[in-house]
Amino acid sequence: MTDKIKVLIANDHPIMRQGLRVLFELKGDDIELIGEAGDGAEAVRKVEELAPDVVLMDLVMPKLDGVAATEKIRELSPQAKVLVLTNYAEDEQVLRAMKAGATGYLLKDVEPTELIQAIRHAYRGELPLSPLIAKKLREFTQPKKPTPKAELTPKEREVLKLVARGKSNKEIAESLLISEKTVKTHAGNILNKLCLSNRTEASLYAIQHKLT
Repeated sequence: MTDKIKVLIANDHPIMRQGLRVLFELKGDDIELIGEAGDGAEAVRKVEELAPDVVLMDLVMPKLDGVAATEKIRELSPQAKVLVLTNYAEDEQVLRAMKAGATGYLLKDVEPTELIQAIRHAYRGELPLSPLIAKKLREFTQPKKPTPKAELTPKEREVLKLVARGKSNKEIAESLLISEKTVKTHAGNILNKLCLSNRTEASLYAIQHKLT
């Protein structure tokens, strides 16, 4: 078997953490639980210490909430994917989490097998979303927008594809053998041409138009 997906659980409810441990033991043959955190600040510390592939992140936690923790984790460890698992589906929470750099967003009523699959998708840089969250994000990105101004260049398409996979500017630069400054320029051109506001909208656009 190939290397297992290293997962860190960030959740302040011991019963929830225990349930996830059992789930991984029973269903997650390719998943290794390497640590747990009971608050957002501890999650950030453990990401630095343990270098997980995927962080399963609750949003409402003491000391540092899940959104703030996600932002810090993405800054400190861009390769770590943050998969939100929460009870909250309010528009503001969803947008804040995705803008902070979350790779996916699931509600806690998700089926166990779907959660396992979502972890695998997040690890691969895909965008696992609960159906309700996917619907909300489509609505956010489908207001009456002006017609895109121009076709993307081949290089812009490559950058957009990697943005949709959750890659940081540094990772994109390394993958395409260009500078981070050039990546930022391409990203800005993409948003301008497609009349989008941010990377989350760009990621959804790429997925909706099968550019990934």
